[in-house]
Amino acid sequence: MPGTRKLGRSTDHRRAMMRAMVTYLLENGRIETTVTRAKEVRAMTEKMITLAKVDSLAHKRQALAYITKEAVVKKLFDEIAPKYADVNGGYCRITKTGPRRGDAAEMCIIELK
Repeated sequence: MPGTRKLGRSTDHRRAMMRAMVTYLLENGRIETTVTRAKEVRAMTEKMITLAKVDSLAHKRQALAYITKEAVVKKLFDEIAPKYADVNGGYCRITKTGPRRGDAAEMCIIELK
């Protein structure tokens, strides 16, 4: 399927990893990871923030279906989304930090702006 990266993992493993990384990014504000993972995490994180801009029960349930912690969903709707209320996209920043020592994978830091 064009538009998604497989990241060398099975579908279930990839989906679980992405849910965990999006949850962690929303919880802590920044992650250090590889560039390809960061690009996928950015896409889903921005979809979650856009979803949270409308404070409705249906949107909270959709966010809870993806994000693994209820406290993070509460933080998303109460703190994160209102901060970006007048911004249309571009909520995450990816900063490259150079190659990883072990396998020379291109590393970066992804953070909420």
